[in-house]
Amino acid sequence: MNRINNRVAVVTGGAAGIGSAVCRFLARDGADVAIWDWNTDNAEAVAEEIRGYGRRAMICKVNVANQADVLAAAKKVHNELGPVGILVNNAAISPEKDFVEISEEDWDRVFDINLKGTFFCTQAVINDMIDNQWGRVVNISSSSAQSGARRMVHYAATKGGVIAFTKALAQEVAPLGITVNNVPPSTVYTDGLKSVESRFPNGLQGYVDSTIPVKRVGQPEDIANAVAFLASEDSGFITGVTLSVNGGRYML
Repeated sequence: MNRINNRVAVVTGGAAGIGSAVCRFLARDGADVAIWDWNTDNAEAVAEEIRGYGRRAMICKVNVANQADVLAAAKKVHNELGPVGILVNNAAISPEKDFVEISEEDWDRVFDINLKGTFFCTQAVINDMIDNQWGRVVNISSSSAQSGARRMVHYAATKGGVIAFTKALAQEVAPLGITVNNVPPSTVYTDGLKSVESRFPNGLQGYVDSTIPVKRVGQPEDIANAVAFLASEDSGFITGVTLSVNGGRYML
């Protein structure tokens, strides 16, 4: 199935978790993929999976909060793979801290990566999309921004910003053939979640049973499936949308 028509995609945070699943799904559907990540330890394995679909893959070590890094990576992708047609802003951190303990440094760090990084990466590739009068930007937000989340005020604030960023940019670039949408996951079983499983008083399944109507934890593939659709040729009449992939945790 070639729903993406040989476009070049950039996936931030693409070396692991949700990002790696997104890379695989985009390659499956016909995209060449540039993996942008600060920690590239697992990136080569993801790149090999992309090549297994007959697509090209590139790895760029990028700190999305550093504009020079982002601009250099965007130039490299443009020169070696071609103009960027798809951007998935997935790179993020999700720290937990009581509100009264959040320092200015804590606040700035999560905003720099989650929100400023989304701005830097989008601005770095949007001209390719404008030139081609076609583009797909898919931002990974969070159900924490929709429902609120204890001990995650700074994180939820950044993801609320991502949702607002999505809607505002969608208005601006829609006449240029570019769509901008976002996907807010809920509890997804990644290495990050595994590392904090012990924090759930009644265990992870107890938390899931009490908060997620479908009674299971999400998988990276659940999110990747939605992203691949929003990145495809099939989604051209959808923009500014928050497509909640959360097992019913938050219902619009």
